[in-house]
Amino acid sequence: MKMAIKSLVVAAAVTLSASVAFNAVANTEKLDQLLQQIQQQRTVEGRVNQERERAFLAERADKQALLNAAKKALADQEARGKRLQQEYAQNDILIAQKQQELQSALGTMGEVFGVVRQTANKTLGTISSSIISAEYPGRDVPLREIAAASELPTLDQMEDLWVAMLTEMTESAKISKFDAEVVELAGGTSTQRVTRLGAFHLTTATDYLIRNVDTDQIQPLGRAPQSKIQSSVATFNSAGAGELAGMYVDPTKGNSLLRLNQQRATLMEYYHQGGTVGYLITVLLAIGLLIALERILVLASVGGKMRAQLKNLGTPSEKNPLGRILKVYHDNKSADVENLELKLDEAILRETPAVDRGIGLIKLFAAVAPLMGLLGTVIGMILTFQQITLYGTGDPKLMAGSISLALVTTALGLICALPLLFVHSIVQSRAKSILQVLDEQSAGIVAAHAEKEKA
Repeated sequence: MKMAIKSLVVAAAVTLSASVAFNAVANTEKLDQLLQQIQQQRTVEGRVNQERERAFLAERADKQALLNAAKKALADQEARGKRLQQEYAQNDILIAQKQQELQSALGTMGEVFGVVRQTANKTLGTISSSIISAEYPGRDVPLREIAAASELPTLDQMEDLWVAMLTEMTESAKISKFDAEVVELAGGTSTQRVTRLGAFHLTTATDYLIRNVDTDQIQPLGRAPQSKIQSSVATFNSAGAGELAGMYVDPTKGNSLLRLNQQRATLMEYYHQGGTVGYLITVLLAIGLLIALERILVLASVGGKMRAQLKNLGTPSEKNPLGRILKVYHDNKSADVENLELKLDEAILRETPAVDRGIGLIKLFAAVAPLMGLLGTVIGMILTFQQITLYGTGDPKLMAGSISLALVTTALGLICALPLLFVHSIVQSRAKSILQVLDEQSAGIVAAHAEKEKA
């Protein structure tokens, strides 16, 4: 048994030794391969590093060459800058010398040049805005050349200036007629016969014209002036030789008064400034006048029928108040005086509402209209104060609309109340006259019935 165990141990030891020896040999071969790979990689990396070093050295040489070139260019530019500074200083001195020589050479001619330029500028403004340029266009071209010139004017230019001033003076005293393109309000242009009154107005046969300086066009006024002013144009242009005819002339040469006339509000524009309150006042006036008209017509018809009835008291008609009262008398002839008087009074009271109908409403409208105007005034002042709070008082135009509302509504209220008061008085007087006739006839009937009873 012991021998068997020893044999097994010896066999295991031999097997283990053989395995270790085999592994040692295998590891040695791997290490040799690894060593060879490392040596090969070192050789490759060495060649790569040498190539990189050579490329770096070559690039360094190129950069150095660029740096040297840049330094040389900088030195050249600095030298050029110094040279240009010297030249600039020398040129500055030379310009000052030449200017001094120019001033010395000009002498009194410089004053002449200044006067000519100043005169050309003033004349240019006058001619550009003058209506004479509508008949003689292009007069401002030489003046603009003189005003913009930096050298002495030539003799021709000075003559042009003199001719332009002389033309302006002579033509401003003439009335001339010529054909020109006139812009129409509906759009487009048309050739019309234009009359020029000196430097004051341009007109057609019936209308005033203005010259638009910005567009150099002749155009009509946006809104015609008052009828008497407008009609004077036709009267003047239709006058024959030797006839005296006047025309209204704007002393501002049509630039202020006629243009301001275009901004003048018409009566309808003033009316619409009253706003909602103004419209309500107008409704009151219309209703009141319609009621008054209806009452006047009805009362006139009733009065005519009553006058016809007065001529025929014996035959009463129920188509008029007096006839109905007479019928009451005829129906109650047998009654005593007191009962008859009561019945007649009752008949008059029955007729009174129909006669007085609508009169109180007219009076109410006449009283309410000024109050509504006052309401519009209060509303307008409230809006004015709101605008002052928001925008201040710097621009009065912002408050003009609210102030117009305040004033126009007051005027509309008074305008409404005045005719309503008149028509109320007329209607009331007609109604009173009718009721007075009824009272007179009633009293006469009672008196005659009382006399009959006494007899």
